[in-house]
Amino acid sequence: MAKHRGRGVASINYPIGMNLGGDPSQALVHSNPDGKFTVALSSIDLGQGMKSVTRQIAAETLGVPVADVYVDTADSDTGPHCMGSFASRGTHRVGNAVIAAAKEARGVMLEAAAEELEVNAEDLETDGKGNIHVRGAPQRSISVADVAIAAQFRQGKTISGRGIFLIPLSDVDPETGEMTPVSCYAHACLVADVEVDDETGEVTVLEMNSAYELGRALNPKLVEQQLVGGAWMGMSHALYETTEPHYPSRENGAVDFNEYLMPGPGDIARHNIAVLERPAPDGPFGGKGPGEMCANPVLPAVANAVFDAIGVRINDLPISPERILRALKTRDGISH
Repeated sequence: MAKHRGRGVASINYPIGMNLGGDPSQALVHSNPDGKFTVALSSIDLGQGMKSVTRQIAAETLGVPVADVYVDTADSDTGPHCMGSFASRGTHRVGNAVIAAAKEARGVMLEAAAEELEVNAEDLETDGKGNIHVRGAPQRSISVADVAIAAQFRQGKTISGRGIFLIPLSDVDPETGEMTPVSCYAHACLVADVEVDDETGEVTVLEMNSAYELGRALNPKLVEQQLVGGAWMGMSHALYETTEPHYPSRENGAVDFNEYLMPGPGDIARHNIAVLERPAPDGPFGGKGPGEMCANPVLPAVANAVFDAIGVRINDLPISPERILRALKTRDGISH
């Protein structure tokens, strides 16, 4: 009996969003009387960082501090339409909609500032710190807060904007039905090193090394956290999680998360990540977003590593000790 080490590699590409009716998302942006901005979305933050990223995108487009932007992910009754938070579409689709809405709101804001400063709106620029300057004459300026007050209480203007992002519908080949399902892809490659105990069937993930190409990392720390968390989720799918043997019956099965098998903190493997930035031409500031692809390469990489370690191919998930021992017995011609 021995422990065997193996290495597995998996490469993937992952579609960002879909092409179902253009996969639309909408956004609304408006200024409050104090010069702060609210972004209204129906795109829900599931913990993936939707609010943080759209807040950054809105602030960058408006030319105001991030602290002056609030994102309201309300619901489908009170917010503008969105297809949903799925398909790794949030950063790309919603981000583009926010840019469109923020551009319209910025245009109104600069028109209001131009009226106060008695210049043309084309001659104005924002400094990202809450001020609007006359280009070439920075001493002539007005704060965004004062512009908001002037617009709403003196000029009768609403500093607001509407935005929608809709990808072009794909042509369909009348003979084959072939079409382009998405507008861009993200890519990844992951290497998993494992140790397999041929006596117990246990698999230990020793280390993971990965490279992800996901456009531009608009929030590098959020990207890193999502990639690390997603890899742990992939490891859980590969080696632990199952509703067998009595799904959907609960008899003799896990009834809560105390009994449902998942990896704990002690099972986390060392993970070295390289993020490759190749801005997407149609992405918000080049971003695509990692989304669901974080977990995907881990499963085949671990399966390949197990095969490399003990020479048996496990085709069902999770790769449980029982499955490994049965496969080893079959390989060695031992009756069950």
